[in-house]
Amino acid sequence: MSNRIRSARIVQALAVGITGAAAVFIVAAALFLLITIVIRGAPAISWEFITEPPRGQMKEGGIYPVIVGTLALTLGTAAFSLPIGIAAGIFLSEYAARGRVTRLIRLAISNMAGVPSIVYGLFGLALFVNLAGFGKSIIAGALTLACLTLPVIITATEEALRQIPSDLRQASLALGATRWRTIYKIVLPAAAPGIVTGSILGLSRAAGETAPILFTAVAYYKRQLPDSIFSDVMALPYHIYILATQVTDRPIDIVWGTALVLVAGVTALSVLAAVWRSNQRRKVRW
Repeated sequence: MSNRIRSARIVQALAVGITGAAAVFIVAAALFLLITIVIRGAPAISWEFITEPPRGQMKEGGIYPVIVGTLALTLGTAAFSLPIGIAAGIFLSEYAARGRVTRLIRLAISNMAGVPSIVYGLFGLALFVNLAGFGKSIIAGALTLACLTLPVIITATEEALRQIPSDLRQASLALGATRWRTIYKIVLPAAAPGIVTGSILGLSRAAGETAPILFTAVAYYKRQLPDSIFSDVMALPYHIYILATQVTDRPIDIVWGTALVLVAGVTALSVLAAVWRSNQRRKVRW
């Protein structure tokens, strides 16, 4: 028995050491990347860089239209993906019967999450740009990014709802509330922190994707701001790609500065979501 206990403790120590080392490595790599972007990108940040369009073959000026285009695509993605994704997660968690069809649906959602982003770009090109006739536009890019984001939001919503104790549902139903009222008034507020977390992760990924918008939404160079959802736009991830690979003799600070703006925007969104989630969890007790 003592040998078994000793072996179990050795295995436990190894597991703790390996997982701890992996966590330290991931945090260190993330910090190194973040510090590198800040150090190399900070010299480019200025009021002119944020508020003016690019000029001089994108070797001078700023990235204001690029920021606006990224915001338009992200907001469009949220408008399409959040209602559909959250509604689908609620249905799968609260209403769908347990059976083969439901398992197939969940399998399909899992497979969608693993599809390469370039495939979504080709899908958006075929369906939204060509078949639907939207052309290269904000709406085509937002719909494509929404398809990319949906699996994350659906899965996060379903998992967040599953974490809510069934006693809350049963108590509400016992008091005479309808099933939908129980979900709307009791379950969803309790699951909101997890739903918001998954939604922010999905939208953050969408904001940083290049391949899906390459075929559906972005222009190589455009000084004008979009005037409708059917306009094409510049976007931060594609602009970084262009600056790094297509523009010769460009100041390297501009590339890193653009990357810093993108990372700062995504980080600010995540921090705001984390603060809100923390406040909500303090309010919700069961």
